[in-house]
Amino acid sequence: MLRALALLFLVLAPTLRAEIIHEERSLYRNILVRDLGSERCLLFTVRRSNRNQSCLDLDDPDRLIFPYARMMLSGLLVTPEPKRILMVGLGGGTLPKVFSALTPEATQDLVEIDEAVVTVAKRFFAFKPTTQMAVHVQDARVFLKRAAARGLTWDYIMLDAFTGDYIPEHLMTREFLEEVSAALTEDGVLVANTFASSALYDAETATYAAVFPALAEVRLDETLNRILVAQKRPFPGAEDRQAAAEALRRPLRRFASDPLPLARNFNVAPRFAEDTRLLTDQYAPVNLLQQQ
Repeated sequence: MLRALALLFLVLAPTLRAEIIHEERSLYRNILVRDLGSERCLLFTVRRSNRNQSCLDLDDPDRLIFPYARMMLSGLLVTPEPKRILMVGLGGGTLPKVFSALTPEATQDLVEIDEAVVTVAKRFFAFKPTTQMAVHVQDARVFLKRAAARGLTWDYIMLDAFTGDYIPEHLMTREFLEEVSAALTEDGVLVANTFASSALYDAETATYAAVFPALAEVRLDETLNRILVAQKRPFPGAEDRQAAAEALRRPLRRFASDPLPLARNFNVAPRFAEDTRLLTDQYAPVNLLQQQ
C-alpha cells in the first residue's frame, strides 16, 4: 500500500524544471541565472561545463548551499577576528554577506573583473554592498599592484576566481602569490578555492608551499573542491582550531553551516611530488594541465 501511494505521488507531483530568468554575454563570459524550485543559481558558460557558481535559497536566503562556500570560512579557525577582508571573485555575493554578519565592524574589499557579475549579484541575488564594503571592478593583479604602492594590507584574503573547471592562469603563479603575500598581514590568512584532483594538483600545491611557510588544505567528501589555507607564521595548534570552531557554531547556525568538520579536516602540510615544477609567469601551462 505504501509503495503504491509513493508511486502515485511521483506520478502526480509536478516535475521541477529549470527556468532561465536572465542571460547575457559579458566581456568575459556567458552569464546565466537559473531558477529551479526555490534555488536560484548563477552559471558561467565560458568552457566545457555549465556549473553553478553561486546559488541562493529563495526561501532561506541565509543558507549556504554549496559546501565550498562553508569551507571558505576555514580561515576563521586561525584568524577568528579579521578586521580587513579582501575577496577576489564576487559570484552572487554570498560570502560578503556572511562576513558582514560575523564581523560587522570589518571592512571588505571585493574585487571582481566583470562588471556584469556585480550587476547580476545585486539584481538577482540580493547582494547589497554595505558602508563597510568597497566593490572594485578590476583584474586582481592590477588591484594588488596598486594596493602595494599604497601600502595596503588585509588580514583575511579569499581567492575565489574559480569557475569549477578553470582558474585564470595569471592568478595561480608564484609571482601572483608573492603579491598576495605582500598584501597579507603577518598574522593574516589566505583562503583559496581550488582543485581537489587534477594534473594541476601537485603544481598548484607546490607553488603555494614555495610562497607561504604554513600551508593546509581542507577537503570534505561531499564536494570536489578543496580549500587551501596559508599563513606567514605557523598555524595555531589543533586544540586552538577546535576551540575556534566551537566558538563559531552558534553564529554560523543561521547559515546552516557547521564549522566542526572544517577543524577535523584541516590537513596541515598537504603532500606533493618533490620534483614538481612551480607555476610562474613564464611557465603556467594551466589550461593543458586542467584538461588532463
